[in-house]
Amino acid sequence: MVKHLFTLIWNKKKQNALLLSEILVSFLVLFAVFSMLVYFYHNYKKPAGFKCEQVWAVSYNQSFAESNTDSVVQYYDAVKQLLLSLPQVRSVSLASSNLPYFQRTIQYGIKQNAISVNNVNSYDIEDSYAAILGLQIMEGRWFDKSDITFKNKPIVINNSLKQRLFGNGKAIGELIGDGPDKDKRKVIGVVQDPKFDGDYTGAGLASFSRIDTGNIRWVGNMLIEVAPGADAAFEAKLYKVLANSMKNGNVEIEYLTNKRKSINYFALVPMIILSIISSFLIVNVALGLFGVLWYNINKRRGEIGLRRAIGASGKSISVQLVTESMLLACLALMIGSFFAIQFPLLNVFDLPAGIYLSALLLAIIFVYMLVLVCSLYPGKQAAAIYPAAALHED
Repeated sequence: MVKHLFTLIWNKKKQNALLLSEILVSFLVLFAVFSMLVYFYHNYKKPAGFKCEQVWAVSYNQSFAESNTDSVVQYYDAVKQLLLSLPQVRSVSLASSNLPYFQRTIQYGIKQNAISVNNVNSYDIEDSYAAILGLQIMEGRWFDKSDITFKNKPIVINNSLKQRLFGNGKAIGELIGDGPDKDKRKVIGVVQDPKFDGDYTGAGLASFSRIDTGNIRWVGNMLIEVAPGADAAFEAKLYKVLANSMKNGNVEIEYLTNKRKSINYFALVPMIILSIISSFLIVNVALGLFGVLWYNINKRRGEIGLRRAIGASGKSISVQLVTESMLLACLALMIGSFFAIQFPLLNVFDLPAGIYLSALLLAIIFVYMLVLVCSLYPGKQAAAIYPAAALHED
């Protein structure tokens, strides 16, 4: 029977070409949509790796007239002590401009033996940074004052970077970087991947280094952990304290929780736009399928009436039309799957192969369900054709 149905489809290849093209295009669009949805879900279900509640970010533009680095260090120590004297402030840490959820990047490359890794996010921070954000130490330790005496500059990396450089091997105590050993950095800790770019975006590769006296002059951000219940009134008080300490500093205070909401909304915009476009396309494809099948039934009333007259049941007529539609969908999906399978094979967009394969499976299931739903009612109408009436019309 299947061979016979393929023959019928081939004999009407010109009529079915448009329908096959519609199914193919809808499948490719669905594959793209489901790839994005699976990617977002894959990132969303991973732990955040840090906390943002009761953490405020302060940005400022402080210029120093002193050329003495020690004076700058003393100045920042005085500012931090002033902030810590406020009862609502629990901890303070200076940090580089790529704060969590701020969509700023500072990246560099690392070479370890024959392995070269690019696009590593670099974070310059202080010792209190991990406690403020609640970073989870997986191996080794975080920075402390003893790191000043290290021969090699200490560095903490996230788990993704550790897997890229060392796999499942030992990372603690290893030296990474180019050049002689004295210029390399020593890994002292590995932290769980923090999703600093939002809940729907991958954590990426990250390394953390202590702010030293050589670059403290250029620091323009800090994180402040506040006690629960800190409100707008305390924010105004905090702003006044910072503004008095940083003359012409253009102080700005933001909540990390608000930044998290904003970056998540921003990440969802492309998905929403693509979903709306694909929805219109799917509706058009569904209407096209329904219309073509309805037209085919009217064109084949004589054929259907003859089959009913020689003993074919209404159910078999309905099954034939539905099966023809499903076989046509199979042809379109075979062509579409050939193109879709190239994405994991060629590692397009550097996404895990499982995301593409899951999206491929979901798109195939959705297209089959769409074709089935669109063909059931026309098939039912074909089953209700009476032989005498059909043959009389013919």
